[in-house]
Amino acid sequence: MAPALEIDGLAKRYRGGVEALGGVSLTVDRGQLVGLLGPNGAGKSTLVKICCGLVQPTEGTATIAGAPAGSKEALSQLGYLAELFRFPGWARADEVLELHQRLTGSEGGVGERDELLQLVGLADARDRRVEAMSKGMQQRLGIAQALVNSPPLLLLDEPTSALDPVGRRVVRELLVELRRRGQSVLLNSHLLSEVELVCDHVAIVDHGRVVAAGTPAELTRPRGVEVETADGVRVFDGAGRDDAPRIVAELVAAGEQVFEVRLLRSTLEDVYVEAVT
Repeated sequence: MAPALEIDGLAKRYRGGVEALGGVSLTVDRGQLVGLLGPNGAGKSTLVKICCGLVQPTEGTATIAGAPAGSKEALSQLGYLAELFRFPGWARADEVLELHQRLTGSEGGVGERDELLQLVGLADARDRRVEAMSKGMQQRLGIAQALVNSPPLLLLDEPTSALDPVGRRVVRELLVELRRRGQSVLLNSHLLSEVELVCDHVAIVDHGRVVAAGTPAELTRPRGVEVETADGVRVFDGAGRDDAPRIVAELVAAGEQVFEVRLLRSTLEDVYVEAVT
């Protein structure tokens, strides 16, 4: 079975020699949640637009479940939430989803709309007009429309950008549920903490190229062992998990009282900063 998304040597150059992508390769397997990170202008949005068929690449290929990006077969396999989207202000939440059901050919009807509104925490707002919604509510409605007709692949461009902490938690739980259902997600986000919490795989893009990739655990690394004693906190740089018992034993043998031991690791933010600077 073909991956949900397969990108091979993707390049995009505009007139004047501006290079948005310089040969990106990336795979999103079935049921995988992949985070796409990078500074503004790194090429992330261009990559997502190529996957949607909105931009044609200069070189390379992008396929959705084996079908060329932009083809009818590929479009039927994906849901998309743009970073800057707009719904008609006069439309009610239920009407927005009904429109997208008609556009995607979904036969889910009222039952599907009810389920999606419940999933994104808008069950009580089905009759509310878009213009009367907060930005966070509109953002969650945008995620709901991307889920119409249960696409195997979701392309989400900054889905938590307008959400408060409660709203971000709702989206995180939703992403975990989608992975449980076997749906795949490419998540473009600036919120590193969100990506670190939910993503199986991370790709960091800078100047149109992938500069680091792997699971969050693979990208981060040990930074030492921190021990809290009666005399204060001591850090043993370079030590790892296997060194902790020895360190504690030596401290206790020397007459120190040990209250807590913590393994220190670099964060995804540390890795990101090193990769793009």
